[in-house]
Parts: sequence; C-alpha cells; structure tokens
Amino acid sequence: MFRTSQILGIRFFIGDVDEAVALMFERGGFLVAPSGTCFARLREDETYRRAVLAADLAIADSGLMVVLWRLLQCENVHRISGLKYLKHLLRKLQGEGSEVFWILPIEHARQKLVDWSQRESFSVTMENCYVAPRYGWEVEDRNLPALIEQRRPANVIIAIGSGAQEKLGYYLRENLSYRPAIHCIGAALGFVTGDQSPIPEWVDRFYFGWLCRLLAQPRIFIPRLSRALELPLLIWKYREKLPPMRALAESRKAEASNQ
Repeated sequence: MFRTSQILGIRFFIGDVDEAVALMFERGGFLVAPSGTCFARLREDETYRRAVLAADLAIADSGLMVVLWRLLQCENVHRISGLKYLKHLLRKLQGEGSEVFWILPIEHARQKLVDWSQRESFSVTMENCYVAPRYGWEVEDRNLPALIEQRRPANVIIAIGSGAQEKLGYYLRENLSYRPAIHCIGAALGFVTGDQSPIPEWVDRFYFGWLCRLLAQPRIFIPRLSRALELPLLIWKYREKLPPMRALAESRKAEASNQ
C-alpha cells in the first residue's frame, strides 16, 4: 500500500511524481488531481463527489490546499501539479512506446495534440483521439467504452476539464472489461500542446499557475477562482472529514430527476 493523507475526505498520495506515475502503470484504475476550485463541488455534486472518493489515486494539485494543510495540521503533503504529472507521464509513455487513447473537449484541441505529436515524434493519430460531447450532470457515453475496447490501450488520458473528467474516469473504470490506467489531467494537456498559453516550470513550482491562467483568460477564471475562496473555510471546519452535501444542492438534484 502507498502512503496517503486524508483531506476533506479524499486520500491524497504523498509520494513524489515518479512514484505516482509508476503506481498508475502498475495498478491501473483512474487518477484525479483536484484543483483549489474543485473542493466546493464536493458539497454540490453527488456524482462528482462519488467519483473523486472512488479514485484509485488522488494527487495534490492545489497549492493552496497544501499550504493550508501545512499551516493548520503541521503536515507536509507533497504537491504534484497536474502539469508536472503529465510531463513525467508523457516522458515515460514516449520511452516505452505505450499506446494511448486521448479524450479531448473540442476538435481544435485534437488538432493541436496531433500537431504537437508530429513535432515531438509521439504516436498520436485522429483514430486514437476522441472528442467528447458536452456531458450533463450524469456522465454516460455508451459509444466510448466500445471504442476503447477495440484498441485496448494501456493508458487513457482524459483532458476535458474538472467535474466531467472525474465522472468520466469513474464511468470508464466501471464499464471497461479490462483495467487501463486512466489519467484525468484536465487543462494540463493544453499547456503542453500549445492549445493554451504555456506555464513556465518555475511558475508551476511556486504555485502561481493559477495567476498565469487568470491573466490569460480573466473572464473565464475570475469566477472559477472565486470558488477557491471556499477552500480555507472548508479545511478549517472539516479538516480530514468529508464535508456534508448542501441541502439546496440535494433538493435541486431531486427536482431535476423528477422532471
């Protein structure tokens, strides 16, 4: 068993990035990397909550969470950003020549990935890329498991953004006949392929990736980052415990299911 530290009900891996990559190659399952803006969703989205808690490996992407935990609990949780994890993962995949199935949010992201792969001599084709539909509250995509089963890649990389990607990773693990390593890495792929403005390594190391994204796309990220302001209160109040669902969120979901 690997060592973890439980924060807000999630067991975060506390080893280094190469250990995390090696564990996923050895054990399969699906990995999640919740950012600071994701923790409020634990109280509002039961499907997301269930998926994250069921993850086979959770890495501490949020610098804010790591700092708060160090201050409040005097415990050091090693931060592994989604971007750092992806870079180490890609190096290992390229060295071993393992086949990968890529799940992307839009056609432009797929083209950027293919262009990048040609520059980097990385084996990516249109056939092993899938542009996901816009998923609703519940994530179900009956065509996707069949497509993956046809190729049976050892690794599946999901880069469709937080919320939907964790649900999709959980859905695939439960509906595939074999156990690949499913890596839910969100926007990190766009920083590598040039689909988004790149984040320098030193910026990521010092927890300022959020600032780069804010400056590049303020209209998108100001509302998202405002959600991260809930994180200090959540950690102060609940520490290692899973926060309860908000009653309002539960009632809305019940209303939606009855319609």
